[in-house]
Amino acid sequence: MKYPTNLALPYVLEKQLSKSIEALITPQDKGRNLVLGRSPKVNDVILQSNDYLSLGSHPSIIDKQISSLASSTDNAFMSNVFLHNDGINQRVEQEMAEFTGFDNCTIVPSGWIANTALMQTICHSSTNVYIDFFTHMSLWEGARYAGANIHPFMHNNTRHLKRLIKKYGPGVIVADSIYSTLGTVAPLEDIVDVANQYHCATVIDESHSLGTHGPQGSGLLQSLALTPHVDFLTASLAKTFAYRAGGIWCNNRYGETLPYAAYSSIFSSAMMANELERISETLRVIKSSNQERDALFTHSNALIQGLKEIGFNIRSESQIIALETGDSQNTIRVRDFLERNGVLGSVFCTPATPNNKNIIRLSVKSDMTKKEVSHVVEVCKKAYNNPELYFI
Repeated sequence: MKYPTNLALPYVLEKQLSKSIEALITPQDKGRNLVLGRSPKVNDVILQSNDYLSLGSHPSIIDKQISSLASSTDNAFMSNVFLHNDGINQRVEQEMAEFTGFDNCTIVPSGWIANTALMQTICHSSTNVYIDFFTHMSLWEGARYAGANIHPFMHNNTRHLKRLIKKYGPGVIVADSIYSTLGTVAPLEDIVDVANQYHCATVIDESHSLGTHGPQGSGLLQSLALTPHVDFLTASLAKTFAYRAGGIWCNNRYGETLPYAAYSSIFSSAMMANELERISETLRVIKSSNQERDALFTHSNALIQGLKEIGFNIRSESQIIALETGDSQNTIRVRDFLERNGVLGSVFCTPATPNNKNIIRLSVKSDMTKKEVSHVVEVCKKAYNNPELYFI
């Protein structure tokens, strides 16, 4: 039987493809998605990485992983469900649980898997999920996978959260500790108070605060003494831990059932021994990185203050700083202006942000210099005063 050489997609797929191209590929930007600026050059200030403590190339971390990779003979090329309780995974997970103050921890291949796995495990069609509007998409998707009743509340607005709970009843409150787009910090104490008052469970994603905040980097919940009062913690380890993995922490027996209940855990391969050893060594380094944390906050505060003095509407309270640039055309102009002047940030657009509410995110790292911070402020000042550009 002969098959056609030029296959035409079914109409329904062609229609969806056309919509995706129209939404994601910007004609005015050389037929690319607008997140794609130019490649970095020598001496550019690159503010695109989530490696906040600059650990990605740390010598002892790299050496530990290489050594483990060379000597490992017990790698488990299998699902988590087949792992016994006496392996390296148990040791490292116990270290991570003790670090955060939670009862137990499960390490999974990514932050996305961590969030979808947890929500799919704890929620069902009768569960009310109260989720901050800016919470990471993976938590929204996890609730959707479970068929939960999703009730978004206005960003950091616990009054709105209370009204929703009074209307729909108890459920699960979901928030990020630090929000990855605007860099704002959740009112964690208020959220926990609401949860206790209205008999709700809490899920807090500490992807952007684990390692950078709290004693020895143990997170915002620890710094506020809230750990015993929160049911679930999640984090992507692709931020401060500088590795592609995720974690789920529980203060209850859900930690025992996750490997056997969460689809993304059941049907994903377990972490390799060398990866777990890397995470363990990274944890050791993070605990001793107070000087780097101090530098991170010094640079972040200086950049925030400098931008506010220029006139920018900066809502950030962290190392994540957003320049709000509106529609695609203006975002492209701002991006190109910054890049021509040696400052590279990350463009966030749909579906990461609402349509025509794009941002350029500047992610500060501990190894920045004062000179680099000053350069970023000066370039942003020129951009702010450029009549061809605007900022919201």
